[in-house]
Amino acid sequence: MRNLLPLIGSTGSHPGGRSAMTCRFRCGDACFHEVPNTSTNEYVGDVIAGALSRRSMMRAAAVVTVASAAGGAVVGAGAPEAVAQTGEGAAPASYNKGGKGARGLRFTPVAPNTADTVTIPEGYAQNVVIRWGEPILRGAPAFDPDKQSAKAQAGQFGYNCDYLGLLPLWSERGRQVLVANHEYTDEILMFKGYDDANPTREQVEIAWAAHGLSVVVVEEERKSGKLTPVPRHPLNRRVTATTEFKVTGPAAGSDLLKTSADPTGTKVLGTLNNCAGGETPWGTTLHGEENFNQYFANSSRATDKRYGIGTAASERKWELFDKRFDVAKEPNEVHRFGYVVELDPYDPTSTPRKRTALGRFKHEGATVRLTHDGRPVVYSGDDERFDYFYKFVGTKRMAHGHSRRAREHNLTLLDEGTLYVAKLTGDSPAIEIDGTGKLPKDGEFDGSGTWIPLATATAKGAVSHVEGMTAEEVFVFTRLAGDKVGATKMDRPEDIEPNPHTGKVYVALTNNTNRGVGTNAKADEANPRNANKHGHVLELTERWNRADSTKFAWSLFLVAGDPKDPATYFAGFPKDKVSPISCPDNVAFDRYGNLWISTDGAQLGYHDGLFGVATRGDRRGELKQFLTMPKGAETCGPIVQERRVLVSVQHPGEIDDATVENPASTWPDGPGTYVRPSVVAVYRKDGRDIGV
Repeated sequence: MRNLLPLIGSTGSHPGGRSAMTCRFRCGDACFHEVPNTSTNEYVGDVIAGALSRRSMMRAAAVVTVASAAGGAVVGAGAPEAVAQTGEGAAPASYNKGGKGARGLRFTPVAPNTADTVTIPEGYAQNVVIRWGEPILRGAPAFDPDKQSAKAQAGQFGYNCDYLGLLPLWSERGRQVLVANHEYTDEILMFKGYDDANPTREQVEIAWAAHGLSVVVVEEERKSGKLTPVPRHPLNRRVTATTEFKVTGPAAGSDLLKTSADPTGTKVLGTLNNCAGGETPWGTTLHGEENFNQYFANSSRATDKRYGIGTAASERKWELFDKRFDVAKEPNEVHRFGYVVELDPYDPTSTPRKRTALGRFKHEGATVRLTHDGRPVVYSGDDERFDYFYKFVGTKRMAHGHSRRAREHNLTLLDEGTLYVAKLTGDSPAIEIDGTGKLPKDGEFDGSGTWIPLATATAKGAVSHVEGMTAEEVFVFTRLAGDKVGATKMDRPEDIEPNPHTGKVYVALTNNTNRGVGTNAKADEANPRNANKHGHVLELTERWNRADSTKFAWSLFLVAGDPKDPATYFAGFPKDKVSPISCPDNVAFDRYGNLWISTDGAQLGYHDGLFGVATRGDRRGELKQFLTMPKGAETCGPIVQERRVLVSVQHPGEIDDATVENPASTWPDGPGTYVRPSVVAVYRKDGRDIGV
């Protein structure tokens, strides 16, 4: 592959709110390495002239109310309870108490804290739904860390749960299907005496089995929101780093994807670093392969450098046990990761698919809405400093119903359509964006935007819209395509999700401490703070509220941080009446259209948490903290239903110098036990709906 662009980087540093251990195992020290995007794209502040103002665009836009997806009740049963804590701390007096606030957010906010537990509001209860290592398949043994094997782990719930999907199981009353991502493994907290310089084959194979996805049926307790797994259910399934996948779409069969083990370029073993995801209207789940680069070693190509793939040994050293992870020996294997995976959780015999039409980059996740005529639109962010966010607009309409013919048709929807990347323009003079977060004179960070087409896939072939790149190259080297068309460099675009009530799209931008530092891109209206360590949330309105539009208006809905900091902004809501928030990551919506935000690497001195914020009405911008995490943990995969909230407690105890023998956390089961990533359900003690 030719060198499409010069790749010259500058060094960064670990973000202060995340441990070095997390940086090592989760993303391969992504923030410590050179910034992969060294393109010379125009910055938002440099392209102000001729921009459409957001206000004129909004006047032209018709707001269409989209029917909300009803939050269903679910499942529950019986793992031991974790040590729980309610929000007894001294919340600021200005916080709204439980009986006030936007509907769905009427709870007493949890005070920020550093407790080693999941802290929840007064009047609420919780249970651990499922832990790492709990058996879900027939024949899988009970978790025994001293006797763990790859075979056992392949039948047990995987490690570091992230995205959660909860789908209805209409044939079994009171049950639903829980789907979970397992983003990565932390071998130091999994194995006693782990030697990171000399892992054993057994440890590596256990780690392969702990990656991937889990499907497990769960059952609800009728008088509460408690959920428990149903072991050995026929739908239960594990997908791991060695499960066979089918490659579909425009890059399937490309020479860029062919390997010695797969000369067809259509079959891949495994999925890696699955972060966030989404449910489709046709009953499947989508899973984003994010920091896949860290598993590969010994690269020397510029195209690999643009994806952060290293030139030396990998952290886990898997290349010692399987040559496919050694780029020098198997150069195309790395091209087979970095996609959105589609899984049919209702068919445990089905082959998962990697959808190349959605592009290859560090997908935080993928969420879907339908166009007015029933075609799928998929939004996805590339979780890297100075990278982009994208959408895919399909050309085929979804078939309704549950017939075999309808399901087979719908499993082809994400193979044909056009992939776009976003370019944002601010509507304030560049001189008013000074990098401090100070609002411009018009009182908002806002502007307009364009979806730039990159390539279109059809049943007859694919066409590139990027000069100098073939369609196959666009779909395999999507980051470089975004560079060439001048997409807007963002502060780590992570989860992107449309509000089912309003159609507005929300983009979580976690942070970027390299913004404006050295030769890196300076602050612009869409990313208004230099050395941005707290992140922000962007609100996007497609023109005419049509998902297939190529124009949009945007504004910053939240600029995160301590509300006492003048650089913060909460959609205009009084800042003395909101919770502090830092590093937004995953997002979800409740039945009232409130946005729920989970955080990763909060840098205010408190643990990560889950927050609810009103998106409309006179309380728009009112943000309240619902729960906090144990020591070292990140909040992931939020689901907000009528009667319960689900979260993944990812990498608890992942603090520098922690080991199995010297744990930093004792969650969820107390002293003398392994710290275990888990799924937690939170519900009201009186059995009523959340936040009302």
